[in-house]
Amino acid sequence: MAVNKKQEFSAEDVALADLAKALSHPARVAILRTLAEKQMCICGEIVEVLPLAQATVSQHLKELKNAGLITGEIEGVRSCYCINWENLEAMMARLEAFTTALRALKPVEQCC
Repeated sequence: MAVNKKQEFSAEDVALADLAKALSHPARVAILRTLAEKQMCICGEIVEVLPLAQATVSQHLKELKNAGLITGEIEGVRSCYCINWENLEAMMARLEAFTTALRALKPVEQCC
């Protein structure tokens, strides 16, 4: 039986890993790009721009929503989505701080 050891890591590391997971599929990246390009909430159009079935797109939207990167509302038979800019910017700042900290630890000579 697998044991979840997430609680053994810092909250910052867990948050970064969750962000990486949310962005870990090209469809999710494409969804975010599409939402940003449209500059508004969009409904059925997301399925039209991706080479995926409606059910698959819905799963990717669910992952992005669970990560807090998008918001969505169901209006009758339609679902409308838009980027949660506040959360996205906070997550990007967290990622930038992480990469800056890694750069500061970069050795003078490469080991490999």
